[in-house]
Amino acid sequence: MAEQLSQTVVPAPPARLEPDAIGVAQDTIIGMATSAPAAVVALTLASLAAAGTGAYYGGGISLLICAIPMVIIAYAYHRLNMWNANSGASFEWVGRAINPYLGFLTGWLMIAGYVLGTLSGVEVLGPNVLAVFGKDSANTWANVGIATLVGIVMITIAVVGIKVTARTQVVMAVVEYAILIGLSIWGLTWVLGHHAGTVPISSGWLSPSGIGGKGTAVGGFLIAVFAFSGWDGTVYVNEEVKHRRLNPGRAAILAVIFLAFIYILAQVGLQGVVSQAKLQANADSPLVYIGQVLGGSGWGDIAALAVALSGIATTGTGIVVGARIIYGMAGYRALPEFLANVPRRFSTPATASIVFGIVVIALGWVYLLATSVEGAFDDVVNLTGVLFAIFYILTALACVVYYRRRVVSGAWNAITLGLLPLAAAVFLVWMVAKSIAGLAAAEQWSLVGVVVAGLLLMLVAKFVLRSPFFSTRRESDSGAGTVAD
Repeated sequence: MAEQLSQTVVPAPPARLEPDAIGVAQDTIIGMATSAPAAVVALTLASLAAAGTGAYYGGGISLLICAIPMVIIAYAYHRLNMWNANSGASFEWVGRAINPYLGFLTGWLMIAGYVLGTLSGVEVLGPNVLAVFGKDSANTWANVGIATLVGIVMITIAVVGIKVTARTQVVMAVVEYAILIGLSIWGLTWVLGHHAGTVPISSGWLSPSGIGGKGTAVGGFLIAVFAFSGWDGTVYVNEEVKHRRLNPGRAAILAVIFLAFIYILAQVGLQGVVSQAKLQANADSPLVYIGQVLGGSGWGDIAALAVALSGIATTGTGIVVGARIIYGMAGYRALPEFLANVPRRFSTPATASIVFGIVVIALGWVYLLATSVEGAFDDVVNLTGVLFAIFYILTALACVVYYRRRVVSGAWNAITLGLLPLAAAVFLVWMVAKSIAGLAAAEQWSLVGVVVAGLLLMLVAKFVLRSPFFSTRRESDSGAGTVAD
């Protein structure tokens, strides 16, 4: 019986979300918003420019180098989505190509990564909204109220429909990216104009170890990997995208390219506007501080608006994307089946959206109010980049395994479906190993806790929910014919 079950072909659940609802441009915006460009710049600008733990002004080249494996892995997502366009994405791909148990763990890491990634937006959301209105950014209850209100609004939008979500994201993105790119270009011209107090551009800016080798390439790469996390959000809405097998993967590739452009421009354009000492002294809000230096308090408020919009946008996309991963897994009873409910009125995974959003709001309350555990939450949030890197690695390996017959069919396939995904996976494995080795003991135990929780949930899914997914037999591309790209 066990042998027969291991050979079972488990069909994917039928698509029940709204088909052909959004195009590739809107999907690209969703992927970029999930990465939260302005918020990421605000969180990483000073740390990338720091000596010792950062790249010491070599952040631009670190971001460029990390963009290469990210584009390669985005292409792997593209090819896998051409095979199986389901909102579970890597959960299904790893499970069907390599092993269903590993697929479940991949899905859990995706959920955990998106919960923590969305939660990390709490760190910048409230203070920057308050800064826009000239209020005390340290007011705890005001921060709680803003986080709660934004969470409720974004849950509502997520439930109402993907079209409303996409339109909302586009409006916020236009404003956010215009401000961020404008400030970056302004900052670059400010530095090139040799204004007093600026750090002049030098050859050290082109080295991953920074000026005089005082930076660390590994530190810069680790921060860069965190910065790119989230572009894969384009794929989890694949059931609702026009040409669902092609466009989500294309949107993922475009999202990585556009994010690389914005991040590199922002880092190079802004890191030298003020001295190292002043940048580090204002590391909690470097974007706002630089806006004030360039154009006075008014431009500081505008910079705060960009960061606030970024935090709001990533909260919205985090709920949308996280809910669809949960929906994709629940469709196989790998999670409680009620999480796969789709109301006909909205054609969205409403229950999963509400649950995901409530979890984020609840964790946000704990993070903001229970200062005694704030350090523990920081430890967990700091693992976001590691979690994303791990399931990116597993997805790249799934691409190689599924297309293994094509890998040996010709030079082009050997490079694009074999050598490059493996090289990108190896790079991220190296980064994860370096990252884990450099984590504090509390952070390492937090990572162990996330993995153990996933293993326990796997046992529940297997023996309590009796998910048929664990009976899925391995699949692979036949290697025959051509695949449109």
